[in-house]
Amino acid sequence: MTSLLSTFGFGSAEAIALAALVLRVSLGGLFLAHAWLKIFVFTPAGAAGYFRSLGLPGWFAYATMAAEVLGGIALIVGFETSLVALVMIPVILGAAWFGHRKNGFWFTNPNGGWEYPAFWGLALFVQALIGGGFLAFTLA
Repeated sequence: MTSLLSTFGFGSAEAIALAALVLRVSLGGLFLAHAWLKIFVFTPAGAAGYFRSLGLPGWFAYATMAAEVLGGIALIVGFETSLVALVMIPVILGAAWFGHRKNGFWFTNPNGGWEYPAFWGLALFVQALIGGGFLAFTLA
């Protein structure tokens, strides 16, 4: 870290706690947006049909929507952030593998490649490592 950036607080414990807050709210908001898309645009029945077209049971769509809503809210409010972030990794990597793998790497490919959900999974792992930051809490 350069001394100039350190002068402005970059790299400090407070900056890291703020970064964790920004990351978790962003990740949580993205999960809520993904759930909203499935619920209000594709409809739950449509999402279940899409999951079946991928060779998955239709009920996975409902479980995915529930995980996205509950996980998104938990991340936004900072509840058990590291645990929730770890639990959400298979959800988004499932999207990368089942929904986007055949489309290639780049997310700009038709129907979106696996680049974006893979990066999202990595961001969730980083979140799990750094914890919830400001305004986060755990039960223990």
